[in-house]
Amino acid sequence: MREGVLEKRSSGLLQLWKKKRCVLTEEGLRLHDCKETGTEDEDAPCVAFGSKAKELRFERMTTVDCVEYKRGLVYFTVVMATGKEIDFRCSQEGTAWNAEIALALVRFKNLQAVQTGKNRHLSAAHLSTWREQV
Repeated sequence: MREGVLEKRSSGLLQLWKKKRCVLTEEGLRLHDCKETGTEDEDAPCVAFGSKAKELRFERMTTVDCVEYKRGLVYFTVVMATGKEIDFRCSQEGTAWNAEIALALVRFKNLQAVQTGKNRHLSAAHLSTWREQV
């Protein structure tokens, strides 16, 4: 659905911002570590990324929260079902990642709700057919 660079705040003591190559899919957000480009420039693009990815699946997400705009950056938080909060930031230029992730999460939750409704309807129809046979 979308691919690009986000910065994720580490959960360590210093809480440093680390660039991640991100891929937004229908199932969630895949985060790859950016490999060093050989420059010390913080604004250098993420040219290469690691093969090992951390995946934040929509089924485990609750919401995208806390949007703040500062100095050309958008800060936002992904809240997981466990209560864990993961902080991200990205440039205000172009389409905002927070909006893309939030829309994809809503789409996923809506599809889940429709499927649950269909399953209930099928289950109720099956139960009424079974009662008629008994």
